Amino acid sequence: MDDEKTGGMDAEEKTVAFAGLKDRFDQIEEPYVSPDGETIAAIVQRDDDSFSVCANGEEWEGSFEKVWYLRFTPDGRATALVMDDDEWTLAVDGEPWEESFEYVWNTLFSADGKSIAIAAQDDSRYFMVLDGQPWEKRYHRISDMIISDDGARTAAVVQTKPLGQGEIAEFQKGVFTVAVNGESWPCSFMGVWRPVFSSCDRRVAASVRLNQFDYTIAVNGECWRSAYRCVWEPAFKPGSSTVLAPVMKDGKWRLFADDEDMWGREFFQIWSPTCSDDGARVTAIVAPKYGKWTIAVDGDPWRLLFDEMVSDLVVSPGGGKRVAAVGKHRGKYSIFVDGTSWDDLFDMAWKPVFSPTAEHVAAKVEKNGKYGIALDGKLVVSQCDATFDPVFDPNGDLLILKYLKNGHYTRRIARISDLTAGKAQ
Repeated sequence: MDDEKTGGMDAEEKTVAFAGLKDRFDQIEEPYVSPDGETIAAIVQRDDDSFSVCANGEEWEGSFEKVWYLRFTPDGRATALVMDDDEWTLAVDGEPWEESFEYVWNTLFSADGKSIAIAAQDDSRYFMVLDGQPWEKRYHRISDMIISDDGARTAAVVQTKPLGQGEIAEFQKGVFTVAVNGESWPCSFMGVWRPVFSSCDRRVAASVRLNQFDYTIAVNGECWRSAYRCVWEPAFKPGSSTVLAPVMKDGKWRLFADDEDMWGREFFQIWSPTCSDDGARVTAIVAPKYGKWTIAVDGDPWRLLFDEMVSDLVVSPGGGKRVAAVGKHRGKYSIFVDGTSWDDLFDMAWKPVFSPTAEHVAAKVEKNGKYGIALDGKLVVSQCDATFDPVFDPNGDLLILKYLKNGHYTRRIARISDLTAGKAQ
């Protein structure tokens, strides 16, 4: 197969023994796998009660008093939050940052994985740290941390003034805002939630609470002119400054764009507005009837309804012509695509993934206490102790299958044509 056409990959299978770690370490925590499937790693405890990370059977050179929140960057580096001498920091492939703090949490990655951010605390003040460099300004509280796709900026909801017990009047004046790279907006609110970066400039939007009864959307600290009984998380249209957000008006939910009704229709609920990569289509999770959930594309709901929930909405690349999500109905999960549910039902299903050509959909699933991977509604890997998110090659001809079975971790790159023909494991 042409390596250039498939991004340098070809069909192959690689197996790494994992069960043997039990003989080497007193404790082994949940394993994590790199996006390309090349590395499986886990936090381990040594005989001397110190902790480290073991990747493909090889330990990090250093050891720490504590290690937690092991995660891989999109470009395949292993990161973990580590503690030594009662100070915390981030270690990347075993190398800790020079700066350390009283406490750290919530590791975030840029889209390409080259930039890493964490939240941190020192001297009862809170801030973010980007690639080892902490914000200069510190705050009384921090939440809802984010990093921009390009990795140049971080933002978070911050509390600008201290609040004592019972200081209701001060709370009502507003003590919360958004800080970007440590610099807070000039205005404060009673509450702020879920800031998001735009894709093309330095704008940040967030849901804000104006008073006891009114909510709206703020962009770079400037509020929409209208207030609503409730609003949900905003989203930017790709390549523009247009902000979308579900708002409650007259007891029903509508999708607004820059404070104007976008769809011209109402629902019992609207969640997760999601744009196609060209911004031409807008999709969202909706409840057209009370307690009934589905997907709406450009305001038109699908006929298929779920009685418990819909989550993990995904639109295909190349204009968003296809849409997939996870649905739960009568206690069982399913993947549904373009208004049609897969035939098989599961005890659990995770966020589906489209191939680059949008022709295929894959997802991690659980059934009868075992894990598998399904492709276009068919189990292609089953009866596993653990599976990890499937990944398509850049051309969409191959699928990386990553799973733990009978004490061995397997990374299998399979031709989709073979999988659809029934050559599963």
